[in-house]
Amino acid sequence: MALRAVIFDFDGLILDTETPAYTSWQETYRGHGAALDRELWTANIGTHGWDAARHLEELLGRPIDHAELRAARLTRHYALIDAEVVRPGVVGWLNEAKELGLAVGLASSSGEQWVGPHLERLGLREHFAVLATGDRVQRVKPDPALYRLALDSLGVDPGDAIAVEDSANGIAAAKAAGLPAVAVPNAMTVELDFSRADLVLDSLTDAGIAEVAARLGL
Repeated sequence: MALRAVIFDFDGLILDTETPAYTSWQETYRGHGAALDRELWTANIGTHGWDAARHLEELLGRPIDHAELRAARLTRHYALIDAEVVRPGVVGWLNEAKELGLAVGLASSSGEQWVGPHLERLGLREHFAVLATGDRVQRVKPDPALYRLALDSLGVDPGDAIAVEDSANGIAAAKAAGLPAVAVPNAMTVELDFSRADLVLDSLTDAGIAEVAARLGL
């Protein structure tokens, strides 16, 4: 097997932080008499730039207190995330990577102060040799910078690694960096276009690393 490394996304792949994020913003919008469009939200999963608070302000046609709104929304967001557990198959993939002697990295548009504590809480931090996070690059996904950083840090060529993603922006970033990419959609991203992915799995429990590598010709 030519495969030398597996690089995981975080939000929505390892831990479903995306459903809680959408739910908390959806509740916030409803509290102001507005509606959060699901398609608009999902189109921006995996990247930064779109501002939900500013969009709400535009819908209302009046200014809002962004700091107060974000503080209340985050409290709800964190409460919902605390009820989440590691997504199915993740631990199995991490254990198989160790058994196969593969390097394991993470490429996330989120910052290390978000990713790191969650990995520690879940007992997964020790599995990752590299955390390529959004605070370490100038541009996040769909730009390939995060994957290039992860590859450089692991000392692995793009063709010798697999990217595992849950969002279309993540798949675009991995492909732009030259990696074969596996999509594992979640409840929030299942309707997105994953035609650029080399393989789409309903869950990481559907196939292990060795099987996926064989299916991708690695």
